[in-house]
Amino acid sequence: MTIIASAGIIIASAALFIVLSGFGGLKEFSLAYTSFVDPDLKITPAIGKSFVVDQDQQQALKAIDGVTDFSKIIEEHIIITFDNKNVLATFKGVDANYNKLTKIDTTVAMGNWMRPDTDQVVVGWGISNNLSLGVLDFARSLKIYVPKPGTGQPSSMKSALSSLNVFNVGVFQINEELDNSYIYGNLDTARYLLNYNSNQFSALELKLDETADEAFVKAQISEVFNHEVIIKNRMELNDALYKMLNTENLAVYLIFTLVIVIALFNVIGALIMMILDKKDALITLYNLGTPIKSLKRIFLLQGSLLTLIGGCIGLGIGLILVFLQQQFDLVMLTPSLPYPVVLNPVNIVIVLLTITVLGLLASKLASSRISKELIKTA
Repeated sequence: MTIIASAGIIIASAALFIVLSGFGGLKEFSLAYTSFVDPDLKITPAIGKSFVVDQDQQQALKAIDGVTDFSKIIEEHIIITFDNKNVLATFKGVDANYNKLTKIDTTVAMGNWMRPDTDQVVVGWGISNNLSLGVLDFARSLKIYVPKPGTGQPSSMKSALSSLNVFNVGVFQINEELDNSYIYGNLDTARYLLNYNSNQFSALELKLDETADEAFVKAQISEVFNHEVIIKNRMELNDALYKMLNTENLAVYLIFTLVIVIALFNVIGALIMMILDKKDALITLYNLGTPIKSLKRIFLLQGSLLTLIGGCIGLGIGLILVFLQQQFDLVMLTPSLPYPVVLNPVNIVIVLLTITVLGLLASKLASSRISKELIKTA
């Protein structure tokens, strides 16, 4: 009975650690994509779709301790037309500094990143598939349409939309959402389409030094813009994704904690069987003057040790399996992509703490069966 109980604890604790490590790897794998397109900090206007950033404000941004560089952004929803096919997308006009802030140019799967001061664009893989669009086809251009600002009823399509012919020179591939919705172009192209002034932008994206105090930088930026802007870090830009991943992580933990609880029923059963088996010895100890409290403590200690030792063995097995997966790619998601796992010390603490607390509760419950009535009935 004790062996069965120990085996259940070992398997359950190993499973909990492996699952937490696997989910941690999937979480890092999912969030890694945000580093390709999201800056350390993004400044957007508190009111409206654009704001004016004068030279003094740009110089003040550069002077903030911790800010290494920033990029000017103009972003708008557009309609793309090519070969009698239309798709809706988001056009993101970026300046030459943008590649210093993100790794977007490393995601180009076909063709090249656009050259500055040209009407070249780089589209997502999904957009390329939907439009049957290749790269470096300078004989056929894409046509971009964007609504003109203003009020009232337009007299014609020409008066309602601004348009521009551009040439696709690359296709990027990040994830399905971005591949199906984004097209990158130069800042001047976006400025022409939207008729923006030279110092009018949709956002500013910043790169911070690794040692920068984010809270301090945010406060300084807010002062530069008289508290009339919204400042978000990478986590806040992807708050829905972070919330979803954290919720899933909690759900996985609770499910496998339930598995441990079920395994601990074996521990409770083993201790109760042991109490019944050692009833004669308990009577002898009681008659010699051992208090009931001390008798309960014996089985509480035994159950706790059984749980803790089993948990440590299971944790060791889990550590070995996770390490082997990292080194030798034992389990593959695809022929070229191993299942991501991460060895996180926090997961070790979580498993040990969970096993210890639940083991104490199970041992306490089992040892509570020892009473004067049980001994006197012998």
